[in-house]
Order: sequence, then structure tokens, then C-alpha cells
Amino acid sequence: MEAFGGSVRNGILNLAIKDEHALYSCYMPFVKNGGLFISTRKNYSLGDEVFILLDLMDEPERIPLTGRVVWITPKGMGASRKEGVGIQLNERHSAIIDKFETYLAGLLESGKPTNTM
Repeated sequence: MEAFGGSVRNGILNLAIKDEHALYSCYMPFVKNGGLFISTRKNYSLGDEVFILLDLMDEPERIPLTGRVVWITPKGMGASRKEGVGIQLNERHSAIIDKFETYLAGLLESGKPTNTM
């Protein structure tokens, strides 16, 4: 895993996004380079480097992503908040961010609640 730019703590995070509404719930457009919220019980600290394997809707293969933890929602934050981490994606993943925003055209301005807002 060191080939991805450093050591990765707590293994690999897996994220399966089945449709646009699931993507909308976990996408963090307010994070520089884009971000994803991933529900997990693993313990992370801000700044931890992570490796993500993403199953994105109709994409034929899993998409490998790397990033850093920039958001932590701990257990016990209430029924409306999922436990997990927000990952700021590395700048080299700009093509996937463009793909996210294409899928989310029209939804980003909806004001519907997400996993982070």
C-alpha cells in the first residue's frame, strides 16, 4: 500500500455507491479537490492517509482512490448522523470528481440533507 503515497492506516475503506442519491449523500463538494464521507466504525485521526476502493454505479471496475481524513463523525452524534470519516481526495483524482458532478447535475443545489450537512 505504500505505492499509494505513504502508509495506510486501518487497511482499505470500501465504498459502494449504487445511485445518484447515494452519491449525493456522501459527496463533499465543499472540500478542496472533492471529498467523500464513508460510514465506518474504524478509528481514524485527522490527517490520516487512506486508500479507498470505490464501486461507482455502472462503472465496470472498482476505482482506487487515495486521500486524507478531514472530517470525523464519532459514534453517538444522534440518530441523524452516521458514524464515519470524510476523506479529502488527492488532486490527481480530478477526473472522478468531474464524473461525480456530472452524475449529480441538478442535485447539488437541492438543499437536501447529506451525511455531513
